[in-house]
Amino acid sequence: MKQRRLLFSLLAALLFALPLVFRAFAAPAPQSNSPLDLAAAALQAGEADKALALLASPPPDGSSLALSHNLLCRVRFSLGHWDAAATECAAAVHLDPQSSDYHMWLGRALGEKAGHASFLTAFSLAKQARAEFETAVQLNPHNAPALADLGDFYTQAPSVVGGGIDKARQIAASLQKVDGARAHELLGHIAEDQKDFSAAEREYRQAIAADTHPALRWTTLAGYFARRKQFDDMESAVHCAQSFASRDKYAAVAFYDGAGVLIEAKADPVLAANLLQTYLDSSFKSEEAPAFKALVRLARLKAALGDPAAAQQERAAALSLARDYRPAQDFKLQDADRRRTPNPESQQANL
Repeated sequence: MKQRRLLFSLLAALLFALPLVFRAFAAPAPQSNSPLDLAAAALQAGEADKALALLASPPPDGSSLALSHNLLCRVRFSLGHWDAAATECAAAVHLDPQSSDYHMWLGRALGEKAGHASFLTAFSLAKQARAEFETAVQLNPHNAPALADLGDFYTQAPSVVGGGIDKARQIAASLQKVDGARAHELLGHIAEDQKDFSAAEREYRQAIAADTHPALRWTTLAGYFARRKQFDDMESAVHCAQSFASRDKYAAVAFYDGAGVLIEAKADPVLAANLLQTYLDSSFKSEEAPAFKALVRLARLKAALGDPAAAQQERAAALSLARDYRPAQDFKLQDADRRRTPNPESQQANL
């Protein structure tokens, strides 16, 4: 799920106890048939191999070359290729150092690289990520995603790498002037980090009220309830997200997020599979929820629900979009057979 993505290294437990939030609504259709526009559209559709093929030949002029490197970074980011993503984003920043978005994406790539690096290396990378987020905000104080990323970094990171709750609250105040929903969500993260759970829930609910696309904020609240083990509230929030997303094509990613909440909580695998299928059927998919990742999740669910043949079909579909996506490569038919279970309770346990 995307609302609190987990980092898996030892340092992540220290630096990113509440993982960073990278949100973006579905991108509009490309305005031309240029390779870069088509690559951007392929990225949003989760067609990683197509995007990489379109970006294989660098454009000749500087501004387009910077965009090409940024798109390559984002494709590699979606595939979990953190080193390659950081390299491409650094190239984009080098070519266009005044782009707030390019610095933001470099910060994201470095943050993920830190989450998968050795303990000592991760500290240096985390400091670099913070510096990139700060630069992104300095270049464009109205860049709401960059503000949210920086605020979450300050919330999660210890002072030794530049974190601090007071800094996070200052970012929340700045964010309130730009995007009230994101500001309330950041304040919810801060309150949750400080174990003020009543304030956290209040802020997450205020984020819902402030957002013109509330489905995504409902999945954030659902994730909070899951972490609090309030599973009835979690399921109610997922259903609310589903209801709003069904009426808001630009919030289709909420189906993916809602499925992620259920999967992590080992709850209602049938609903989780239905949500993923609804997302995959949508014409408004997003790079923050790549289609190939949704297909691998769906494969695992179908395996656990006792349908290994369908699971293999979903895996094959994922590989057709992203042949270098490691989780799809590693998914085996024998895993599907082992995950077959005779009753719903054991089905949920295997998810």
